[in-house]
Amino acid sequence: MENVMNNIYELQYAMDTFYFLVCGALVMWMAAGFAMLEAGLVRAKNTTEILTKNVALFAISCTMYLVCGYEFMYGGGFFLSGTDNVSNLDVASVLAASAEAGFDGDSVYSGASDFFFQVVFVATAMSIVSGAVAERMKLWAFLAFAVVMTGFIYPIEGGWTWGGNAVPFIGELNYSDYAGSGIVHMAGAAAALAGVLLLGARKGKYGANGQVNAIPGANLPLATLGTFILWMGWFGFNGGSTLKLGGIAVANEVASVFLNTNAAAAGGLIAALIVARILFGKADLTMALNGALAGLVAITAEPADPSPLLATIIGAIGGVIVVFSIVTLDKLKLDDPVGAISVHGVVGLWGIFAVLLSDADATFGGQLTGALVIFVWVFVCSLITWTIIKAIMGIRVSEEEEYEGVDISECGMEAYPEFTRD
Repeated sequence: MENVMNNIYELQYAMDTFYFLVCGALVMWMAAGFAMLEAGLVRAKNTTEILTKNVALFAISCTMYLVCGYEFMYGGGFFLSGTDNVSNLDVASVLAASAEAGFDGDSVYSGASDFFFQVVFVATAMSIVSGAVAERMKLWAFLAFAVVMTGFIYPIEGGWTWGGNAVPFIGELNYSDYAGSGIVHMAGAAAALAGVLLLGARKGKYGANGQVNAIPGANLPLATLGTFILWMGWFGFNGGSTLKLGGIAVANEVASVFLNTNAAAAGGLIAALIVARILFGKADLTMALNGALAGLVAITAEPADPSPLLATIIGAIGGVIVVFSIVTLDKLKLDDPVGAISVHGVVGLWGIFAVLLSDADATFGGQLTGALVIFVWVFVCSLITWTIIKAIMGIRVSEEEEYEGVDISECGMEAYPEFTRD
């Protein structure tokens, strides 16, 4: 009987670990989505630099989380100790390996797979910052900030919420955030907002009389492809946050998470498209794309409990919010080339409170407190970090470099040289 139980737990261990790794790979694929989305929404003369930022920030995120971020967040270091090597598995050792990763005894998987899944979340939070500061920030200033964001700022707030190191008032008030509408998305937006405030708007974006001048992206097919990649990757983002697959109840929950994630994205896109048609008289593709992403962000805080209809409504409200948020931020002269602050920050806040519609254990006070703690911590730390970087090396390129495009000044090459050179 004992051997049978060991075989069952070994199988569950293998299944849960494999599922975790596949979901992590899907989330890693979101890095490609962010890169394509941002490259499509910036001007051609800034494409190479935005791609360099996205690929470099992913590498920095992985390295910094390995060196110290995971230790800050979960108290489990992999940099020197390596992965867990569990041999001759039995029930006790499997559950002990799971517990060492910071989760309950029912979550059975390799600690290394947990690290991999968590590290791609860190990269996602940092990717949000990239688009908001595009076209006028120095590349190396951005990468310097990425070191601090992924090695310290994000892991600390993540440890307060997911890592078992909850500050008392969050734990007591039952802050609930299934896959990170606040912990990942609003955190990334808060860091981006701090950078945008210090950086200022792109030249020519706002006129003297409060006029907002549209600066269209260079490649909308690329932006659309990026949105579809993100949409696909989000199934790993939300689905992997079940933390395991074994068992009928969990398998059904995973299916509900996938279904609701897709429904919310669809609802967000449709709602944003309709609102844009009403406000602007045209079917605005960029608003539709941001609407889909807004729906995904909105459902991320609780994708398991809502019915598919409620998930669609939650996503649709996110789609409506994102259109008005983008318009409002432009009126406030907060220049965000890709709408990242609206999609991930404003809608992320909506997602936190949308949990109350389907989770009976969540409380308004808990959601509000959790959101405030995350935003204040990330925004203040980011503002301090950006200010220090600005004092040391500056954060904005010169006006001439901005006019010519940061591809040349920062990277020495262009993404589309045949269109700009004889």
